[in-house]
This record gives sequence, structure tokens and C-alpha cells, in this order.
Amino acid sequence: MKIVVHDTATAMLDLLDRPVEERPEALREMYRPLEDVLSAVGMSDMVRMHQMGSGFPLDRDDPRLRDAIHQMRDARVWERIEGSLTAAWQRISEAAPDIRHADTVHVVLALGDPDDHHLTVRSAGYFGMGGIPGAIHLLMWPTETSMTKIEYAAAHEFHHNVRYANVVWNPMTVTVGEHVVAEGLAEAFVRELAGEQAMGPWATALTGAELDRAHEKITANIDVAGMQNLTAYVLGDATAELMGQPTAGLPDFAGYPVGLRIVDAHLAATGMTAAASTGLSAREILANAGVPTKA
Repeated sequence: MKIVVHDTATAMLDLLDRPVEERPEALREMYRPLEDVLSAVGMSDMVRMHQMGSGFPLDRDDPRLRDAIHQMRDARVWERIEGSLTAAWQRISEAAPDIRHADTVHVVLALGDPDDHHLTVRSAGYFGMGGIPGAIHLLMWPTETSMTKIEYAAAHEFHHNVRYANVVWNPMTVTVGEHVVAEGLAEAFVRELAGEQAMGPWATALTGAELDRAHEKITANIDVAGMQNLTAYVLGDATAELMGQPTAGLPDFAGYPVGLRIVDAHLAATGMTAAASTGLSAREILANAGVPTKA
């Protein structure tokens, strides 16, 4: 596998030197490596996704943007991401030598919007998308958490990237079970790779009775299907409301610690690692964890 972490620091600094009207096309060029992969699954307009999501603003000058890029560059964020992904692939390929994977994975890190609450507060300054084999999109605004953990978010998304070269993700039929298992596996993989302190804050967002309640609610709805119905069970009600999707009475990121609890039960029952479990079906992992699903 070839892993290409694109030099988006240079691309973004160049973009910010351009007139406002030229910036969308410059951003499209930066996202081109992802668009070339994502167009095969009908996700070809990364600029629109950037503008509708938590990406940095294109329509005005903001000195915080350049400062943030320089801060990230000084901290060797891009190099750290590349090192983390190289280690991640070595770990997975050794644990599952016959696993399917993209020949090349393109990684594009974009700066986020410093005024976007969902990114900077709810998500601690970073998140990503890696479920389409061959493409990983990372978004961050420098915070204390994101600056120390962005490379582990890359490893989390990389685990998804390899998983979905082996497990089918059909937006119409994907279940709560698949989504929470995938998130739990990816966080358990980060823990294997770099220790518990590398895990995202969402993985430990709930504990005690609050985690027990979320686990009960999510496992009771483990067979709910369709991407439009899953957000609340994984990311929580606030994010579901932000996306105009149904709520489920769950706090932020509830699906991550619940997924990790399920995966930990699977790992304990089988003696496997998260790396070796990358390509296993959710049904098998849920069964190993003692979580019933429909036959």
C-alpha cells in the first residue's frame, strides 16, 4: 500500500494569498486527490462539503487561519500523520496479512473553522472521514487536544479505510451495530497502536451509570438500519439535530464508548486484537460480545 499525505499546508497558505473569488477553485484543487476517489461513490463535490461543514471560511480574510497553519506546520503535524499511518498499516498487515486494501490511500488534512462550535468544542478540534477505501479526509483547528492527537485520529480513520475494503457499507442497509462496532474497533486499534492516552475524548465520553444507560439503549436498537437513522446512536442527539436527523435520547458520541465496550468484550472472548479483527463482520463481533441481533 502507498500512503500519500498531501502537503495541504502549502496549498492552504497559497489559497489564502489569493483573491476571495479564486479561493473555491484553489480549494477544489487541494481536494482533487480525494474527489478522484470519492467520485466513484457519488461524493464528488468536496468544496461544497467543506463549505457546508466545519471547514475554514473562504469568503473573508482572517489572520487566525494563517497563524493556525503555521502552528500546525511547526508542530510537524503532517509528518506525524504520515508516521502514524505507516505504523498503522504495518500493524494491520502483520495481524491480517491477506486483508484487502486500497493500493493507494490519499490523505488530505484541511483547516477547520475556528468559530464552528461542533468542531472546536464538541469535537475537541478535530475529526475525520475515512470509510471510503483510498481516501482519508481530516479536519482540525489547533486545540490542546487536536494538536496532540491528530495523528491518532488519522490512524482511527485508516482502520475504517481498510475495514471497508473488506466489509460492505451500504447506506441503505447499514445498521447501528455496524457503525458502533466500527468506531469501537478503530478506537481499540488506536489504543493498541499508541496507548490509551492516544484515544479520542469521545471514546471515554461516558462512564458508570451513564455508559450503562447508553449501552442499554444502543444495544436495544442495534438492528436499526439506514444512515439517516444512525447519527443519534453514534454521535448523539446534538449532532443529529445539527444534521436534521432523528434523535434518540443520547448524549454526545455515545456510540463510541458503547462500541468500545462491545469490542472489548469481543477481544476478551476471542483473544484477538483490534488489528486482527479489522475485516470481521459486525455480526460476528456482536455475537462474540454477547449482543443479540436479528437472525
